[in-house]
Amino acid sequence: MEAVIAIIKNLLKNPRVALILGVVLGILLGFIIAWGFWPVKVVDTTPEVMRADLQEDWLRMAAETYARTNNPDEALRYWDSLGSAAGDTYIRLQTNPGKMDPAVLQNYGGLIQTAKGPIVPSTQQAGGSSMTNLVLYASIAVVVILVGAGGFYLYRLLRKGPKTTTVAMQAAQASREAEKTNFEEMGLAPPITQTMTTYVLGDDLYDESFSIDTGGGEFLGEYGVGVSETIGVGEPKKVAALEVWLFDKNDIKTATKVLMSQHAYNDPNIRARLEPKGDLNVAKQGEQILLETETLQLLATVVDLEYGMGALPQSSYFERITLELAIWPRSGN
Repeated sequence: MEAVIAIIKNLLKNPRVALILGVVLGILLGFIIAWGFWPVKVVDTTPEVMRADLQEDWLRMAAETYARTNNPDEALRYWDSLGSAAGDTYIRLQTNPGKMDPAVLQNYGGLIQTAKGPIVPSTQQAGGSSMTNLVLYASIAVVVILVGAGGFYLYRLLRKGPKTTTVAMQAAQASREAEKTNFEEMGLAPPITQTMTTYVLGDDLYDESFSIDTGGGEFLGEYGVGVSETIGVGEPKKVAALEVWLFDKNDIKTATKVLMSQHAYNDPNIRARLEPKGDLNVAKQGEQILLETETLQLLATVVDLEYGMGALPQSSYFERITLELAIWPRSGN
Protein backbone atom coordinates (compact mmCIF):
# COMPACT_ATOMS: atom_id res chain seq x y z
CA MET A 1 0.00 0.00 0.00
CA GLU A 2 2.85 2.39 0.84
CA ALA A 3 4.46 1.64 -2.52
CA VAL A 4 1.20 2.51 -4.33
CA ILE A 5 0.92 5.78 -2.37
CA ALA A 6 4.52 6.66 -3.25
CA ILE A 7 3.89 5.98 -6.95
CA ILE A 8 0.74 8.14 -6.89
CA LYS A 9 2.64 11.00 -5.22
CA ASN A 10 5.34 10.82 -7.88
CA LEU A 11 2.71 10.79 -10.64
CA LEU A 12 0.98 13.85 -9.20
CA LYS A 13 4.25 15.77 -9.49
CA ASN A 14 3.75 15.54 -13.27
CA PRO A 15 1.59 18.58 -14.28
CA ARG A 16 -0.01 16.69 -17.17
CA VAL A 17 -1.10 13.82 -14.94
CA ALA A 18 -2.38 16.25 -12.29
CA LEU A 19 -4.38 18.14 -14.97
CA ILE A 20 -6.00 14.98 -16.37
CA LEU A 21 -6.83 13.70 -12.91
CA GLY A 22 -8.29 17.09 -11.98
CA VAL A 23 -10.51 17.15 -15.08
CA VAL A 24 -11.76 13.59 -14.51
CA LEU A 25 -12.44 14.14 -10.82
CA GLY A 26 -14.08 17.50 -11.58
CA ILE A 27 -16.49 15.92 -14.08
CA LEU A 28 -17.35 13.08 -11.71
CA LEU A 29 -17.85 15.46 -8.80
CA GLY A 30 -20.05 17.68 -10.98
CA PHE A 31 -22.30 14.75 -11.88
CA ILE A 32 -22.54 13.63 -8.26
CA ILE A 33 -23.47 17.10 -7.03
CA ALA A 34 -25.84 17.88 -9.92
CA TRP A 35 -27.70 14.57 -9.86
CA GLY A 36 -27.35 13.51 -6.24
CA PHE A 37 -27.35 16.57 -4.01
CA TRP A 38 -28.79 19.47 -6.04
CA PRO A 39 -30.86 18.05 -8.92
CA VAL A 40 -32.54 20.57 -11.20
CA LYS A 41 -36.09 21.45 -10.14
CA VAL A 42 -38.32 23.15 -12.72
CA VAL A 43 -40.83 25.61 -11.21
CA ASP A 44 -43.21 28.19 -12.67
CA THR A 45 -42.66 26.88 -16.18
CA THR A 46 -45.06 26.82 -19.18
CA PRO A 47 -46.94 23.73 -20.42
CA GLU A 48 -44.86 23.81 -23.58
CA VAL A 49 -41.83 22.32 -21.77
CA MET A 50 -43.72 19.81 -19.61
CA ARG A 51 -43.84 16.06 -20.19
CA ALA A 52 -46.20 14.79 -22.90
CA ASP A 53 -48.64 13.24 -20.41
CA LEU A 54 -48.88 16.52 -18.48
CA GLN A 55 -49.46 18.43 -21.73
CA GLU A 56 -52.35 16.08 -22.50
CA ASP A 57 -53.85 16.72 -19.05
CA TRP A 58 -53.52 20.44 -19.70
CA LEU A 59 -55.33 20.23 -23.02
CA ARG A 60 -58.11 18.07 -21.51
CA MET A 61 -58.60 20.72 -18.84
CA ALA A 62 -58.69 23.48 -21.50
CA ALA A 63 -61.29 21.63 -23.59
CA GLU A 64 -63.51 20.82 -20.61
CA THR A 65 -63.26 24.39 -19.29
CA TYR A 66 -64.29 25.74 -22.69
CA ALA A 67 -67.24 23.33 -22.74
CA ARG A 68 -68.44 24.73 -19.39
CA THR A 69 -67.67 28.47 -19.80
CA ASN A 70 -67.85 28.88 -23.58
CA ASN A 71 -65.10 31.53 -23.18
CA PRO A 72 -63.12 31.52 -26.46
CA ASP A 73 -60.44 33.97 -25.24
CA GLU A 74 -59.57 31.79 -22.26
CA ALA A 75 -59.67 28.63 -24.42
CA LEU A 76 -57.25 30.18 -26.95
CA ARG A 77 -54.93 31.33 -24.15
CA TYR A 78 -54.70 27.75 -22.86
CA TRP A 79 -53.91 26.57 -26.37
CA ASP A 80 -51.23 29.20 -26.93
CA SER A 81 -49.53 28.28 -23.63
CA LEU A 82 -48.72 24.88 -25.16
CA GLY A 83 -46.81 26.61 -27.94
CA SER A 84 -45.48 24.35 -30.68
CA ALA A 85 -46.51 21.26 -28.68
CA ALA A 86 -50.24 22.07 -28.97
CA GLY A 87 -50.87 20.39 -32.35
CA ASP A 88 -49.08 17.16 -31.40
CA THR A 89 -50.88 17.03 -28.05
CA TYR A 90 -54.31 17.51 -29.68
CA ILE A 91 -53.63 14.75 -32.23
CA ARG A 92 -52.53 12.36 -29.47
CA LEU A 93 -55.72 13.08 -27.55
CA GLN A 94 -57.82 12.41 -30.63
CA THR A 95 -56.20 9.00 -30.91
CA ASN A 96 -56.52 8.22 -27.20
CA PRO A 97 -58.97 10.55 -25.38
CA GLY A 98 -59.09 8.31 -22.33
CA LYS A 99 -62.03 9.15 -20.05
CA MET A 100 -62.64 12.42 -21.87
CA ASP A 101 -65.78 12.89 -23.98
CA PRO A 102 -64.58 12.97 -27.63
CA ALA A 103 -67.34 15.48 -28.43
CA VAL A 104 -65.85 17.97 -25.94
CA LEU A 105 -62.44 17.62 -27.59
CA GLN A 106 -64.00 17.97 -31.05
CA ASN A 107 -65.84 21.14 -30.01
CA TYR A 108 -62.60 22.61 -28.64
CA GLY A 109 -60.74 21.64 -31.83
CA GLY A 110 -63.36 23.41 -33.94
CA LEU A 111 -62.72 26.67 -32.05
CA ILE A 112 -58.99 26.34 -32.58
CA GLN A 113 -59.34 25.65 -36.29
CA THR A 114 -61.69 28.59 -36.74
CA ALA A 115 -59.28 30.95 -34.95
CA LYS A 116 -55.89 29.57 -36.01
CA GLY A 117 -56.37 27.30 -39.01
CA PRO A 118 -55.93 23.54 -39.40
CA ILE A 119 -54.36 21.57 -36.56
CA VAL A 120 -51.31 19.73 -37.95
CA PRO A 121 -48.35 17.90 -36.31
CA SER A 122 -45.51 20.19 -35.35
CA THR A 123 -42.51 18.90 -37.32
CA GLN A 124 -40.44 21.77 -35.96
CA GLN A 125 -41.06 20.68 -32.39
CA ALA A 126 -40.25 17.06 -33.21
CA GLY A 127 -37.06 18.12 -34.90
CA GLY A 128 -36.14 20.37 -31.97
CA SER A 129 -36.82 17.57 -29.51
CA SER A 130 -34.70 15.17 -31.55
CA MET A 131 -31.91 17.72 -31.72
CA THR A 132 -32.10 18.26 -27.94
CA ASN A 133 -31.90 14.54 -27.33
CA LEU A 134 -29.03 14.25 -29.77
CA VAL A 135 -27.07 16.99 -27.97
CA LEU A 136 -27.77 15.34 -24.61
CA TYR A 137 -26.64 11.91 -25.75
CA ALA A 138 -23.56 13.39 -27.45
CA SER A 139 -22.63 15.24 -24.25
CA ILE A 140 -22.97 12.07 -22.19
CA ALA A 141 -20.87 10.17 -24.72
CA VAL A 142 -18.12 12.81 -24.58
CA VAL A 143 -18.07 12.71 -20.77
CA VAL A 144 -17.89 8.89 -20.76
CA ILE A 145 -15.06 8.96 -23.31
CA LEU A 146 -13.11 11.58 -21.32
CA VAL A 147 -13.52 9.71 -18.05
CA GLY A 148 -12.60 6.41 -19.68
CA ALA A 149 -9.56 7.86 -21.46
CA GLY A 150 -8.35 9.59 -18.31
CA GLY A 151 -8.82 6.46 -16.23
CA PHE A 152 -7.02 4.29 -18.80
CA TYR A 153 -4.14 6.76 -19.00
CA LEU A 154 -3.74 6.81 -15.21
CA TYR A 155 -3.97 3.01 -15.11
CA ARG A 156 -1.12 2.71 -17.60
CA LEU A 157 0.99 5.19 -15.67
CA LEU A 158 0.34 3.34 -12.40
CA ARG A 159 1.41 0.08 -14.03
CA LYS A 160 4.56 1.64 -15.43
CA GLY A 161 5.39 3.53 -12.26
CA PRO A 162 7.48 6.72 -12.31
CA LYS A 163 9.49 7.25 -15.49
CA THR A 164 12.59 8.55 -13.67
CA THR A 165 14.58 6.92 -10.90
CA THR A 166 16.27 9.33 -8.50
CA VAL A 167 19.71 8.68 -7.02
CA ALA A 168 18.06 8.30 -3.60
CA MET A 169 15.82 5.55 -5.02
CA GLN A 170 18.87 3.86 -6.60
CA ALA A 171 20.69 4.00 -3.27
CA ALA A 172 17.73 2.58 -1.36
CA GLN A 173 17.41 -0.26 -3.90
CA ALA A 174 21.13 -1.10 -3.62
CA SER A 175 20.85 -1.18 0.19
CA ARG A 176 17.84 -3.51 0.02
CA GLU A 177 19.61 -5.87 -2.37
CA ALA A 178 22.82 -6.05 -0.33
CA GLU A 179 23.07 -9.19 1.80
CA LYS A 180 23.59 -8.59 5.50
CA THR A 181 26.26 -10.51 7.36
CA ASN A 182 24.99 -13.33 9.59
CA PHE A 183 27.25 -12.74 12.58
CA GLU A 184 25.70 -15.60 14.55
CA GLU A 185 26.98 -18.06 11.93
CA MET A 186 30.45 -16.59 12.60
CA GLY A 187 30.09 -17.34 16.31
CA LEU A 188 29.42 -13.73 17.30
CA ALA A 189 26.54 -12.29 19.26
CA PRO A 190 23.86 -10.63 17.13
CA PRO A 191 24.37 -6.86 16.94
CA ILE A 192 22.08 -4.38 18.72
CA THR A 193 21.36 -2.85 15.32
CA GLN A 194 22.55 -3.58 11.79
CA THR A 195 22.06 -1.19 8.86
CA MET A 196 22.90 -1.04 5.16
CA THR A 197 23.54 2.39 3.67
CA THR A 198 24.53 3.30 0.10
CA TYR A 199 26.02 6.42 -1.46
CA VAL A 200 25.37 6.91 -5.21
CA LEU A 201 27.04 9.55 -7.37
CA GLY A 202 24.69 12.55 -7.57
CA ASP A 203 23.43 12.38 -3.98
CA ASP A 204 25.17 15.60 -2.98
CA LEU A 205 23.26 15.75 0.32
CA TYR A 206 24.20 12.22 1.43
CA ASP A 207 24.27 12.21 5.23
CA GLU A 208 22.83 9.19 7.07
CA SER A 209 22.30 8.91 10.83
CA PHE A 210 20.68 6.19 12.94
CA SER A 211 19.62 5.84 16.55
CA ILE A 212 20.94 3.10 18.87
CA ASP A 213 18.30 1.79 21.25
CA THR A 214 17.95 -1.29 23.42
CA GLY A 215 15.08 -3.73 22.97
CA GLY A 216 13.35 -1.97 25.85
CA GLY A 217 13.59 1.40 24.09
CA GLU A 218 16.53 2.85 26.08
CA PHE A 219 18.58 5.34 24.05
CA LEU A 220 22.28 4.42 23.87
CA GLY A 221 23.62 6.73 21.19
CA GLU A 222 23.74 7.38 17.45
CA TYR A 223 25.88 6.47 14.46
CA GLY A 224 26.09 7.42 10.82
CA VAL A 225 28.07 8.24 7.71
CA GLY A 226 28.38 11.33 5.54
CA VAL A 227 30.49 13.04 2.88
CA SER A 228 33.92 14.06 4.15
CA GLU A 229 35.83 15.14 1.02
CA THR A 230 35.11 15.86 -2.65
CA ILE A 231 37.43 16.18 -5.62
CA GLY A 232 37.28 18.15 -8.85
CA VAL A 233 34.66 20.72 -9.84
CA GLY A 234 31.20 20.79 -11.35
CA GLU A 235 28.01 18.88 -10.65
CA PRO A 236 27.40 16.36 -9.34
CA LYS A 237 30.00 16.47 -6.59
CA LYS A 238 32.69 13.79 -6.80
CA VAL A 239 32.96 12.21 -3.36
CA ALA A 240 36.49 11.03 -2.52
CA ALA A 241 36.01 10.22 1.18
CA LEU A 242 33.26 9.28 3.62
CA GLU A 243 33.25 9.86 7.35
CA VAL A 244 31.88 7.11 9.64
CA TRP A 245 31.05 8.19 13.21
CA LEU A 246 29.78 6.73 16.47
CA PHE A 247 28.25 8.72 19.35
CA ASP A 248 27.94 7.14 22.78
CA LYS A 249 25.78 8.88 25.39
CA ASN A 250 28.25 7.64 28.02
CA ASP A 251 31.30 9.08 26.25
CA ILE A 252 32.26 12.73 25.91
CA LYS A 253 33.97 12.17 22.54
CA THR A 254 32.51 10.92 19.25
CA ALA A 255 34.59 8.24 17.51
CA THR A 256 35.29 8.97 13.83
CA LYS A 257 37.11 7.21 11.00
CA VAL A 258 37.48 8.15 7.34
CA LEU A 259 37.06 5.86 4.32
CA MET A 260 38.99 7.28 1.36
CA SER A 261 39.32 6.49 -2.33
CA GLN A 262 42.64 4.99 -3.43
CA HIS A 263 43.72 8.23 -5.11
CA ALA A 264 42.70 10.41 -2.16
CA TYR A 265 44.57 8.17 0.27
CA ASN A 266 47.77 8.54 -1.78
CA ASP A 267 47.42 12.34 -2.14
CA PRO A 268 49.41 14.09 0.64
CA ASN A 269 47.34 17.27 0.47
CA ILE A 270 44.03 15.43 0.89
CA ARG A 271 45.47 13.29 3.68
CA ALA A 272 46.59 16.42 5.49
CA ARG A 273 43.08 17.88 5.35
CA LEU A 274 41.42 14.70 6.58
CA GLU A 275 43.81 13.51 9.32
CA PRO A 276 42.24 15.81 11.98
CA LYS A 277 38.89 14.06 11.43
CA GLY A 278 40.08 10.59 12.48
CA ASP A 279 41.96 7.50 11.33
CA LEU A 280 42.34 7.29 7.55
CA ASN A 281 41.49 4.08 5.70
CA VAL A 282 41.40 3.03 2.06
CA ALA A 283 37.94 1.90 0.95
CA LYS A 284 38.21 -1.61 -0.51
CA GLN A 285 35.45 -4.13 -1.06
CA GLY A 286 35.37 -6.36 2.02
CA GLU A 287 37.44 -3.87 4.07
CA GLN A 288 36.35 -3.47 7.71
CA ILE A 289 37.01 -0.70 10.19
CA LEU A 290 36.18 -0.74 13.91
CA LEU A 291 35.09 2.27 15.94
CA GLU A 292 34.95 2.07 19.74
CA THR A 293 33.61 4.33 22.47
CA GLU A 294 33.19 3.89 26.21
CA THR A 295 30.34 1.36 25.96
CA LEU A 296 29.79 0.74 22.21
CA GLN A 297 31.63 -0.56 19.18
CA LEU A 298 30.78 -0.18 15.49
CA LEU A 299 32.00 -2.46 12.73
CA ALA A 300 31.77 -0.85 9.28
CA THR A 301 32.16 -3.20 6.28
CA VAL A 302 32.53 -2.11 2.65
CA VAL A 303 29.99 -4.45 1.03
CA ASP A 304 30.14 -3.03 -2.49
CA LEU A 305 32.32 -0.44 -4.20
CA GLU A 306 32.50 1.05 -7.69
CA TYR A 307 34.71 3.96 -8.72
CA GLY A 308 33.59 6.68 -11.11
CA MET A 309 35.02 6.98 -14.62
CA GLY A 310 35.87 10.30 -16.21
CA ALA A 311 38.51 12.98 -16.66
CA LEU A 312 39.65 12.79 -13.02
CA PRO A 313 42.46 10.42 -11.96
CA GLN A 314 41.66 6.73 -11.77
CA SER A 315 40.03 5.48 -8.52
CA SER A 316 39.63 9.04 -7.28
CA TYR A 317 35.90 9.22 -6.48
CA PHE A 318 33.04 6.85 -5.72
CA GLU A 319 30.36 5.99 -8.27
CA ARG A 320 28.66 3.83 -5.64
CA ILE A 321 29.60 2.46 -2.23
CA THR A 322 27.50 0.33 0.13
CA LEU A 323 28.42 0.03 3.81
CA GLU A 324 27.16 -2.33 6.46
CA LEU A 325 27.13 -0.73 9.92
CA ALA A 326 26.69 -3.07 12.91
CA ILE A 327 26.64 -2.04 16.59
CA TRP A 328 27.49 -4.11 19.68
CA PRO A 329 27.95 -3.26 23.35
CA ARG A 330 31.65 -3.01 24.03
CA SER A 331 33.18 -6.07 25.69
CA GLY A 332 33.43 -5.71 29.44
CA ASN A 333 30.41 -3.29 29.60
